[in-house]
Amino acid sequence: MTRMLQSLVTVTAALAVIAAPAAVAAQPPGPDRPDLQLRLDDVVAAGAVGAFAEVRDQHRTWRSTSGVAEVGTTQPVPVNGRFRAGSITKTFLATVVLQLVDEGRLRLDDPVEAWLPGIVPDGAHITVRHLLNHTSGLFDYLRTLRLPPQPEFLDDRWRTRTAAEMVQQAVAHPVTFEPPGSAFAYSNTGYLLLGQIVQEVTGRPYGREIERRVIRPLRLRGTSVPGISPWIRGPHPHGYVPIERDGVTRLVDYTESNPSVLNAGGEIISTTRDLNRFFAALLRGRLLPDHLLDAMKTQGVEGARTYGLGLAWRTTACGVQVYGNDGDALAYQAWSFSTPDGRRQVTVAVTPGLNRDLDRVVEAFVDHAICSGHEKQP
Repeated sequence: MTRMLQSLVTVTAALAVIAAPAAVAAQPPGPDRPDLQLRLDDVVAAGAVGAFAEVRDQHRTWRSTSGVAEVGTTQPVPVNGRFRAGSITKTFLATVVLQLVDEGRLRLDDPVEAWLPGIVPDGAHITVRHLLNHTSGLFDYLRTLRLPPQPEFLDDRWRTRTAAEMVQQAVAHPVTFEPPGSAFAYSNTGYLLLGQIVQEVTGRPYGREIERRVIRPLRLRGTSVPGISPWIRGPHPHGYVPIERDGVTRLVDYTESNPSVLNAGGEIISTTRDLNRFFAALLRGRLLPDHLLDAMKTQGVEGARTYGLGLAWRTTACGVQVYGNDGDALAYQAWSFSTPDGRRQVTVAVTPGLNRDLDRVVEAFVDHAICSGHEKQP
C-alpha cells in the first residue's frame, strides 16, 4: 500500500513506547456487531491512537469508534468525525477528469504538453492517462521534502506551497523509468499536474470543480477541499506525526497545518459516511458513464499494483473484489472500499501513533466487514 508517509518513513517497533489506549466507543456499537467492534479495537491495540468506521450493507449501517480523540485524555473519538483523507482525494479528482473526458473537453490520450507547455520534460509523450494511473515515470515530489520523523518537518507547518513549485522540484530529478506507460511507479506529481490541467480546461481551480461536480451533488456535508486553510471544521480527533529529537521519537500534535503540501493528490477532508456515499455513487454509475467507469477499473500495467485511473482494488480473504482507495495525510490514515455494486461498503479512518504500520490489521477489519455473510468464492 502506497501512502504519504509509508513509503518515506520507517518507525521501528522499538520506538512504540506509548501503550494503546483502552477502547472507548462514542456510541454503542450495537449488539448485532460485536465482532466488528472487537476488530476495530484490534486496530487501536496495534498502535492507533483512535479509529472509527462505518460499515454498510443492504440492510443496516454500523458505526463505531475505538481509542481516544486526543492523547492523554479519555475523550472518545467522534463517530461522525472529520479527517484528512489523503490519497482518496485522487479518486475525487480522477472522477472530475473523466467527467471532462465525457464532455469532450479533454482526452485521456492528450499529452501534458498540450495543456501545460514547457512544464514537464518529455511532456509530449506523457498523457493524461499516464498521470491518472501512475505510469508517467515522473519523480514523486514528496521525496524532495523534509518529512517525519525529521524535526525540520515542523518548520514548514504553516508554509503555503504551490503545485508549480512542487512540480519544479520533482522534474529536477530524473524520471524513474521510461518510456511513459511501460511501468508503474506511484507518483503524487502526476496529480499535481492533473489539478493544473483541470484549471486550464475549466478556468476554475480543481477544488472548486470537485465541490461543484461531486461534493454538492452528492450532498457530502462533511467533505471539503481546504486549500490553504489549516483547520478541520466540525468534530474531529487530533492527528499526530512522529518526530525524532535527541534520539527519541515522540508524537507531535499535527491536527492543524497548512494542507497545501498535499494539494490535488491528498488534501480532501471527509467523513466515513461521506466516503461510503461517494464510492457507492461512483460504482453505481451516478458520476460516470459505464465505459469510463470501466476505464477507471482498468489496470495501467499488468503485474503491477491493482490500480486504474485513480481507483484501486483488492481481493478480500473470502474472494470478493472491492474497489476504492486508501490515503495517508501525514497525521491521518484512511481506507474506503466497496463491492462493485456499491451494496457492501467499509470506510475506516485512524489517527496513527508511533507504530504507523497498520495495514495488516486494518485490512483484516475490511475483509471481515465485507466477508461477513458471504460464502468464500472459488
